[in-house]
Amino acid sequence: MGIYTLTALVSVVVVLAIELLWLRTGILRTWRFWLAMAIVMGFQVPVDGWLTKLSDPLVLYNEADMTGIRAPWDIPVEDFAFGFGMVTLAMVLWVHAGRREERRAAAGAGTRGPRQERA
Repeated sequence: MGIYTLTALVSVVVVLAIELLWLRTGILRTWRFWLAMAIVMGFQVPVDGWLTKLSDPLVLYNEADMTGIRAPWDIPVEDFAFGFGMVTLAMVLWVHAGRREERRAAAGAGTRGPRQERA
């Protein structure tokens, strides 16, 4: 297994572990997450396909570091794993941060420090 394939797989495993074992946002069970992933793929396929097309590539890969499996338009399958990991991590962290902020706001609602006055 090449290094590009290994790091692609590790990135997905790490992101899934962060979500399922630590942050537990539940985002993977929502239709909004999967809709967002479909939208990402809708843009990733033509752009990545144009960048990696074997007929005139703009991005070159060391084939020894990959599986060599490409689909569609010559896109290395590892690119999809990296894309999934990157977007999923961003969404998980966003949801987690939003919920943490909501909890802080709820905990602070109705409590004023000794120097705060009513407006």
